[in-house]
Amino acid sequence: MASSTASTGWYRGRVKAVPSGDSLVVMALTANKAGPPPERTITLSSLMAPKLARRDGQDEPFAWGSREFLRKLCIGKEVAFRVDYVVQQIGREFGSVFLGDKNLAMLVVAEGWAKVKEGKQGPQKAEASPYIAELLRLQEQARTEGLGLHSKVPGAGEASKRNLPPSAIGNASNLDAVSLLAENKGRSMECIVEQVRDGSTVRAYLLPDFQFVQVFVAGIQAPSVGRRPVASDIVAEPETTSNKTNGDVSSEPRAPLTSAQRILASTASSVEVSADPFALEAKHFTEIRVLHRDVRIVLEGNDKFSNLIGSVYYSDGDSAKDLALELVENGYAKYVEWSATTLEDDVKRRLKTAELQAKKSKLRIWTNYTPPPTNSKAIHNQNFTGKVVEVVSGDCVIVADDSVPFGSPLAERRVNLSSIRCPKMGNPRREEKPAPYAREAKEFLRTRLIGRQVNVQMEYSRKVVPGEGAAPTSGPADSRVMDFGTVFLASPTKAEGDDAPAPASSAPASQQAGVNVAELVVSRGFGTVIRHRDFEERSNYYDALMTAETRATAGKKGIHSTKEPPVMHITDLTVASAKKARDFFPFLQKRRKIPAVVEYVLSGHRFKLLIPKETCSIAFAFSGVRCPGREEPYSDEAIALMRRRIMQRDVEIEVETVDRTGTFLGSLWESKTNVAVALVEAGLAKFQNSFGGEIPDGHLLEKAEESAKKKKLKIWENYVEGEEVPNGSAVDNTKQKEVLKVVVTEILGSGKFYVQTVGDQKIASIQQQLASLNLQEAPVIGAYNPKKGDIVLAQFSADNSWNRAMIVNAPRGAVESPKDKFEVLYIDYGNQEVVPYSQIRPLDPLVSSAPGLAQLCSLAYVKVPGLEEDFGQEAAEYLSEHALNSAKEFRAMIEERDLSGGKVKGQGTGPVLLVTLVAVDAEISLNAAMLQEGLARLEKMKKRETKERKTAIENLEKFQEEARSDRRGMWRYGDIQSDDEDVPPVRKAAAGKR
Repeated sequence: MASSTASTGWYRGRVKAVPSGDSLVVMALTANKAGPPPERTITLSSLMAPKLARRDGQDEPFAWGSREFLRKLCIGKEVAFRVDYVVQQIGREFGSVFLGDKNLAMLVVAEGWAKVKEGKQGPQKAEASPYIAELLRLQEQARTEGLGLHSKVPGAGEASKRNLPPSAIGNASNLDAVSLLAENKGRSMECIVEQVRDGSTVRAYLLPDFQFVQVFVAGIQAPSVGRRPVASDIVAEPETTSNKTNGDVSSEPRAPLTSAQRILASTASSVEVSADPFALEAKHFTEIRVLHRDVRIVLEGNDKFSNLIGSVYYSDGDSAKDLALELVENGYAKYVEWSATTLEDDVKRRLKTAELQAKKSKLRIWTNYTPPPTNSKAIHNQNFTGKVVEVVSGDCVIVADDSVPFGSPLAERRVNLSSIRCPKMGNPRREEKPAPYAREAKEFLRTRLIGRQVNVQMEYSRKVVPGEGAAPTSGPADSRVMDFGTVFLASPTKAEGDDAPAPASSAPASQQAGVNVAELVVSRGFGTVIRHRDFEERSNYYDALMTAETRATAGKKGIHSTKEPPVMHITDLTVASAKKARDFFPFLQKRRKIPAVVEYVLSGHRFKLLIPKETCSIAFAFSGVRCPGREEPYSDEAIALMRRRIMQRDVEIEVETVDRTGTFLGSLWESKTNVAVALVEAGLAKFQNSFGGEIPDGHLLEKAEESAKKKKLKIWENYVEGEEVPNGSAVDNTKQKEVLKVVVTEILGSGKFYVQTVGDQKIASIQQQLASLNLQEAPVIGAYNPKKGDIVLAQFSADNSWNRAMIVNAPRGAVESPKDKFEVLYIDYGNQEVVPYSQIRPLDPLVSSAPGLAQLCSLAYVKVPGLEEDFGQEAAEYLSEHALNSAKEFRAMIEERDLSGGKVKGQGTGPVLLVTLVAVDAEISLNAAMLQEGLARLEKMKKRETKERKTAIENLEKFQEEARSDRRGMWRYGDIQSDDEDVPPVRKAAAGKR
């Protein structure tokens, strides 16, 4: 046993057990090797305490009091000791033990709990305590005062003996465990643990009757300590206590076994079984907490062999600790269902959670544990705040992130509530009806969350694979990733506060940011808690969810109710024929303002509405108001505004007519405000009174449109009094043409180049989404085979950044090597390169579906030589020098659009814009500058040229003439071929001789 005072013969240690009034087990403070620290049993020199009862016997007078005095005095405390002498015949060490500066032997003798044996003369004279004289003096003093076993009270000796039941004196088979459990089940009983069989099995005296019981700790199982081959070896250590005076070796047979020894001996086998890994450490862990300590045991049940199962609680300062939970948390035991069935649900959940954490940390018995495969993955540091714009179902909401610009496609984030499942809403297009309580769960959340500020803590994502029978595909479409998180209602109303418990749950209240919405849903009986597998990610507030479900089940709420679920039949006119919609028109027209709920925003001016009183859903559009169509500028912003303004809100409508497609036309109010007015006022719609009749609030719509025009908002930003121009562009001061503010991102040959629009919100959104991606390892060969035309994530070689790219050319067949080459076009910048397969990753469809941000342009009215032609390289270099600068802005006036489309190398798809490109600080356009430097020439004027085009070419002619006269560039050697000479003339055959 290691000690800082070992050289002097003194050692330090901690008292682990007190077998009797004159002996104790001391363990080392630290261990020099793996496993429990070494320990020694020390008998106090020159003392003899009364003996405790053994089989079919009784306590000697004052034996229990003697043991209890020493146990309470020093159990678990640090002591210093020295071995005074050893009696080899019985293998026992006798020594002096100090608790602080107090000699334990003197304390025991002074209180009269042991007798002093005087040292012998002759050779055995050394077998005595060095403090023998003081011990004799203290004994005489205690005898005079009548203390302890020297008591002078008549009958005190007999009264000090315990009246032990059969189970406490070696006849444990007479214990009626079933009756004992029936009388005391669930009651906390005081006990003293006398023996620890293994980490999860203890043997204890139940006070005050001293029933000796073996208790299996409920809900857990520690590793087995194995078996020794001979029963006598098992009980040899407890038998070392002599019945004679310390130092005397008895020749009498061994004393009878105690009850604890009999139980252990009865289970002994002639076959040796080695201990499981960490079994001895688990046993030691339990011993230092409960052995010879005052504990409380709650009997929970019994198994088919009448073995008692219970919970053990020990004191740790001012608090009580659950031994089962401590063992599991520290990786010394595993959760077992067979005995956990006796526990309450909350206790079982704590044990399961503790075991899961121990497995994750690979603690002790879980060191080599390999978790099963799982399709869930933790999400870290993705907390955000925002407003709820849509409730998809009872367990799924869409939140507009406050940190993302308004109108951005990335602003709205779908959040599935962690660890709960609500009834499915079904799909009317596939004739799937909502499950019982699905509508009620969705409505419950809608009335509490829509438009409200929430705090979201993202927790994990889960990959959902297609159902069985689905046709196999390749690439990112093989699966769908769902993100899960906990949503907190930031400022709950009184109604919500009544539905949910206080924020104190499994996590500290300081970590919560309001009422847990998932807990709210479950507590009302609109959802159930998912029973996750061991290593599946789960809600950080899982215990609180389980508790809420227990309350809902006990209260028979919602889906737990025994009553028939409510039934609501909704006629969906959006999927019915137009004739059926027209049949409903009289019922909707006869009433003025009709209450409705906006179910979906189809476009900026068209919606799907639920009419509760008529139990139908309709398609509804503003009369006299039109927004930009799909793919047109500001279409997405109009939809975003309506989603935030009226999505799933309670509104009022006034139906005026129904069109031939079955869409109802009219006006819509939210909070007594005409929503169409707000849309027009924001510059996202036009007022078009094509009906010729009166439209409610028509004068307000006219005023709103005039206001938007004056402020040049959105679709009116190019507006000039009396003339309308295309949407979404800046305007040249001299002509009403569409003008874009751009930066040039890539230069090609023949005067072609790529640009990005300055200030485009889509650019920031795409960049933010790409930055938030968690890049994984390169795909396994064969698992992902990108093909021509696919949008992927590729690593740009110049700066190692990851960008969206389109596969332009790919190897034939499946990928065979990480070095296989793919030619890609970076659709947000326009540059092109060849990258290996190892630098390609699949891309989420939500990111890849957005159109490329790079727009292909060409200089209008001029012909620039190609890279293979004379002065083609010089022209490209000139353009690069003067245009290719990320900080330099240009105004690109769109003269024409080349809609021929088609895939051309380096071009991509879609229209090519023919533009006049002018730097913000330049006096002339790049078109004119190229002509002036002799690096381009004017296009030939056609016979039937438009006046606008003719004027533009005539204005550029002076720049070409300047280059011609100064012999610049392609004019260096005189005039060059005209457009008519671009195609060589057909040579006539030479006339032959007759």
